[in-house]
Amino acid sequence: MAKLTIQIQEGAPFEVELDPAKTYLIGRAEDADIQIPVDAVSGRHAQLTHREDGWLLEDLESSNGTTVNGQEVGRVVLADGCQIDFGGEVPALFSEETVAAAAAPSPAPKKSRIPQGASEEDVRLVKEMAVRSNRIRAEIAKVIIGQVDIIDQVMMVIIAGGHGLLVGMPGMAKTTLCATIAKVLDMEFKRVQFTPDLMPTDITGTEILEHDPVTDKKSFRFIKGPIFTNMLLADEINRTPPKTQASLLEAMQEKCVTVGNQTYKLDAPFFVLATQNPIEQEGTYPLPEAQQDRFMFNLWVDYPKEDEEETVVKATTMMKHEQPEKVISKEELLQLQSVVRKIPVSDHVIKYAVRLVRATRPQDEKSPDFIKKYVQNGAGPRAGQFLVLAAKARAVLEGRIHVSCADVIKAATPVLRHRIQANFAADSEGISTTDLVNRLVKTIEQPDDKDY
Repeated sequence: MAKLTIQIQEGAPFEVELDPAKTYLIGRAEDADIQIPVDAVSGRHAQLTHREDGWLLEDLESSNGTTVNGQEVGRVVLADGCQIDFGGEVPALFSEETVAAAAAPSPAPKKSRIPQGASEEDVRLVKEMAVRSNRIRAEIAKVIIGQVDIIDQVMMVIIAGGHGLLVGMPGMAKTTLCATIAKVLDMEFKRVQFTPDLMPTDITGTEILEHDPVTDKKSFRFIKGPIFTNMLLADEINRTPPKTQASLLEAMQEKCVTVGNQTYKLDAPFFVLATQNPIEQEGTYPLPEAQQDRFMFNLWVDYPKEDEEETVVKATTMMKHEQPEKVISKEELLQLQSVVRKIPVSDHVIKYAVRLVRATRPQDEKSPDFIKKYVQNGAGPRAGQFLVLAAKARAVLEGRIHVSCADVIKAATPVLRHRIQANFAADSEGISTTDLVNRLVKTIEQPDDKDY
């Protein structure tokens, strides 16, 4: 009879004798047949099934992956003596024969899973993020009630080094959320209220002519605008003309500002979080598609739940106000951004992200029929880049250095909905781009063996 010997941390290994008539669910969940109470292991991590050719081990799209003999696997038939690692932290040994416990070989030592180009300090910082992310949420919750998904998505944007567009009704605490996150992450924060008479130099800065009374010489001196900060909040960005909106493009893409013949580099980190009111269209200038494409995420800030709204009203009508504390330093944030770029992504995840993006284009022969019916223009290549970066950022926030298709799916809606242009047929039937993305995620299958 086959068995699985599992080593959890420093304790004694435990053994599970495998019954060929049963299918074993392995994971952290209470209903798992083989329960492994370790955070790195997903609730439904893997499945073990007996077949004619042996025991089949399948990874169930776990967060941190499953390796067999040092190779990450999706599904594999196990051989006698296979060394398995669940989630990168729980080694196990598969054996075909039952032997005395004292003679059972110990599980293989964990292999280093440090990504190429990263240091042990980088990996340590990533693993700490599982705890620090909860602390960040707790500090933000002192000011912002609810909106947990929005907070996580803004954090993903920041960790990935992108920019975010927050769309929501007035009074949804969009401005307060941005200011609070900047405080918790130890960043300099500035807010610009975009109005119809705002000029580009009001954002970037301007040169003034100065007279030196000693030398009687005149010279130009550059006065920096509010864009010289770590986090810039462009409040109601659609209320200013395109000329002023365009003043942000160079800063968002190149992280620098050109005034006259001089180019000034912005201090890192630099982010733009813009807000937009979805209902007021009088006196507004809709963002051009090219500028919307610069925003990594389009975040819909919805109404709070009833109990959350009661808490908001109660908390904001009293004198007591808690102040959030800093959780991560600016230097650590820059290090996290660097680690995100170093985390490897499997061809499987890359192929799925590209497949999703290409499926949004009605001209593509592989796109679904509903895309061809309801979409005028699909997403460009930048969408695929942002899908993968967002998936990496989500993994980092959860303390993982393994990226799965599930991370891509989580990022699909905020990345794609403002990059898809619906046609008249969709508008006439009340179908939004969010509806199309949600349907697309359910329709497009992940790559399998026939794709390689």
